[in-house]
Amino acid sequence: MDNSFWALIGLLLFFAVVVYFKGFRRINDSLDERSKRIRIELEEAREMKEEAKQQLAEYQRRRREAEQEARDIVEAARREAQTMLAETARKNQEFVERRTAMAEDQIAQAEADARKDVRASAVDIAIAAAARVIAQRDGTGQSVSSSIAAVRERLN
Repeated sequence: MDNSFWALIGLLLFFAVVVYFKGFRRINDSLDERSKRIRIELEEAREMKEEAKQQLAEYQRRRREAEQEARDIVEAARREAQTMLAETARKNQEFVERRTAMAEDQIAQAEADARKDVRASAVDIAIAAAARVIAQRDGTGQSVSSSIAAVRERLN
């Protein structure tokens, strides 16, 4: 009876005790329980993965929509700025044209006033010269004065 024999006897007794107290079943139940927990955790992990994929797809869709909206806003702002620029250029052109027309009208009016003043001065000078010449020839100042007044009225 050596040590190997006693080790065999101890091992057999150990297995007998384990079988008697249903140790294999408990170990098996414990392993089954653990595999169920692992399976449940794996299922939860799959669900979380799917949910994460859906959220990622949703965020990517929102990002694309936001980028498109930003592009649309920029394009609309660009169009509006171009419209405003064209409108401002048109208004400026109209303003310049109105101011030019007003200036031309004022210049024409000033020219007409100057011509009128020159004519009036020329008429006055001509009448005065004619009155002197007539007064020196006739010697009657009264009838010449009335004639000069009549001529002035007709010329002005």
